[in-house]
Amino acid sequence: MTTPLVISGLVLLMIMGVPLAAVMGISAIVCITLFTRIPPQAVFQQLYQGAEFDLLQAVVFFIVAGAIMSRGDLANRLVRIGQAVVGGFTGGMAITSILICMFFAAVSGSSPATVVAIGSIMIPAMVRSGYGERFSLGLLTSTGSLGILIPPSIPMIIWAVVVGESVTKQFLAGFLPGILMGGALMVYAYFQARRHGWRTGQRVSMAELGTALKEGIWGLLMPIIVLGGIYTGVFTATEAAAVAFTYALFVELVIHRSLKVRDLMPVFRDSILTSSMLLFIIANASILSYYFSVDQIPLRVADFLLQYIDNKFVFLFLVNIGLLIMGCFMDIVSAMLVLGPVFLPILQKFQIDPIHFGIIMVLNIEVAFLTPPFGVNLFVASGITGKGIVEVARSVIPYLLLIYGVLLLITYVPWISLVLTRLIQ
Repeated sequence: MTTPLVISGLVLLMIMGVPLAAVMGISAIVCITLFTRIPPQAVFQQLYQGAEFDLLQAVVFFIVAGAIMSRGDLANRLVRIGQAVVGGFTGGMAITSILICMFFAAVSGSSPATVVAIGSIMIPAMVRSGYGERFSLGLLTSTGSLGILIPPSIPMIIWAVVVGESVTKQFLAGFLPGILMGGALMVYAYFQARRHGWRTGQRVSMAELGTALKEGIWGLLMPIIVLGGIYTGVFTATEAAAVAFTYALFVELVIHRSLKVRDLMPVFRDSILTSSMLLFIIANASILSYYFSVDQIPLRVADFLLQYIDNKFVFLFLVNIGLLIMGCFMDIVSAMLVLGPVFLPILQKFQIDPIHFGIIMVLNIEVAFLTPPFGVNLFVASGITGKGIVEVARSVIPYLLLIYGVLLLITYVPWISLVLTRLIQ
């Protein structure tokens, strides 16, 4: 009886335009007050505990580190390395853009930060070099979404918190899917460049390559230090995030000198706003998840679905379709927080690994970043280029189809996600 009421309340509040975080909190408080005997103070305790996980500190540190690198010179130096390595080949500048987005993703963990840092440099550069404007816009907007697939990834940390899995294993699970996605984008970019004759620049000499590597060495070392420290057990994911923040701050202030102390205030302000918004969503989602567990809604939903779905492949297909549709209308990170507890009993009954399912969820978030009307990357790309949202959305359509294909492959071949996780216990 209460489950339809909860769903109806959620839908009604969203139609009224209430922010999603508030929708989750209000719905949970009303349901707890009306349908349980839980004292009101327990709700506020849960609200506090929902944002108290130590792992969430990693989210905040990665957000600040990404903001520092976006404002500093690190992205420019990485671009120069990429251009020196592959810039003279057919489609070299497009391939450079993809490689640098993948590399920047491995040090920021944020999709919008990757679009801002690399897109603002490479979109104008590609257009000036003769690449198609729509091609360039779509490529950088789409490739920037690799920021959440290649570890470290903020959504992966959140999923690990929701399902109680190892962040290290969840990070490892993202490597091969990230490389596969990047490789697919490179192949597409190469054939498009070959078709249109997009080949710019000359192959650089070893001396020029050495100069580019020397200038960008501090950026190249960052993912080695951060990810290497996590996988070797030198420090935890939270400590790695703090190291990433400290390293980025030191490099940009002291070594590159691309930032001054006075430049840090807007960086910290923007980071605080982003972190506060995310933690507010997580805290409110925790209240709703708390009510779900008290009223056993996940088990009820699982039992209902299993009456009609008896095949895990059909279940996975329907989950992807549902998340793709949901991503058009709401923040999938919020959906991850709410649906995680609902999905867990079904994953257990179908023997689907939660870590593999986490990669599926993250890929759906990547699609949601590129899907109107709420796709974050669409708005970011529109902001840095001055193009309309509709024009940006059209430019990403070929890449969306490519991402859908990779999503289905990863969904039905769990080995791609899980093979590296088996290397650690």
